[in-house]
Amino acid sequence: MSGGAVASLPEGLLDAGVWFRVEEAATAASVRRTAERLAAELGMPESRTADLSIVASEAAGNLVKHADQGTLLVRPVRDEDPAGIELIAIDKGPGMSDVPRSIGDGHSTAGTLGIGLGAIVRQASWSDLHSVPGRGTVLVAQVWPGRAPAPAWAAGLTRPLTGEPVSGDAYAFRTADGRRQVMVCDGLGHGRLAHAAAQEAVRVFRGAPAQPPAALLDLLHRTLGHTRGAAIAVAELDPDAGLVRYAGLGNISGTVLSPGGARRGMVSLPGIAGHQRRQIREYDYPLAPEAVVLMHSDGVVDRWKVTDYPALLSHSPQVIAATVLRDAGTRRDDAGVLVARLP
Repeated sequence: MSGGAVASLPEGLLDAGVWFRVEEAATAASVRRTAERLAAELGMPESRTADLSIVASEAAGNLVKHADQGTLLVRPVRDEDPAGIELIAIDKGPGMSDVPRSIGDGHSTAGTLGIGLGAIVRQASWSDLHSVPGRGTVLVAQVWPGRAPAPAWAAGLTRPLTGEPVSGDAYAFRTADGRRQVMVCDGLGHGRLAHAAAQEAVRVFRGAPAQPPAALLDLLHRTLGHTRGAAIAVAELDPDAGLVRYAGLGNISGTVLSPGGARRGMVSLPGIAGHQRRQIREYDYPLAPEAVVLMHSDGVVDRWKVTDYPALLSHSPQVIAATVLRDAGTRRDDAGVLVARLP
């Protein structure tokens, strides 16, 4: 996680993005410059780069003015070429009691003109915001070169162990022959070797033929033997059957969350993909239209309740994942969260 100026694009920025701890104006300026450099790497038109600069400056500036433990992620997002850029601002500050009023121009709690959030909404191609008084705020904003694609049905976040340059956690999602499938992977240990195992799992998952989760997990197990191995879970959301099909090896947690607060855990069996496997089994769980599937590594704990976050599950997968990472992620381990929902 960076806290100051970025002289050049960090390694891996075009893949995972870069996290900033935003506590002072100098870091806010660094966020803007990094977003602009990423836009140049992606070939974004100058007019949209200018809009991106406004979004980045206002998002980071709001963290400096209002946030407690503010962090911000800058990363590319891809639907079809050309790619867009996504900023996710997270804080544990006082939160907002009236989000629509806070977004409206002229409202300020820090003696400013009160146009920051409104500027983000106007210049971004798409944005989403959730805030709970006393718990903090999550803001997601995307800037695309042209028209924004439809909001994603799945999204995730990873954050490395404090002091490590890369995360050993990874996630991926795909639609293959009509199958909506997601994967979360936790490479054994930490650092670059764990990262390499996780990225190999992502590569294999994305390129594999369409098949059920158990078959995908078996393929991943058979192809990760040259790595240090990983805990992996694969899920498939089936809107026609109203089910999520799930297969896991190792310490990946999978849960079906309902807006009313109900939680249904999904079973991962003991093992290390690539090295130890007693059996692979697939389980089916009911999936109501309004429910979401949440999967995470053991760098995220289950000490949070949906009912503490009014209307959270009505928001985008990015906002849900960022909220969980903020309040349940640990700094003593790599942390990864993925959220998916039926279209």
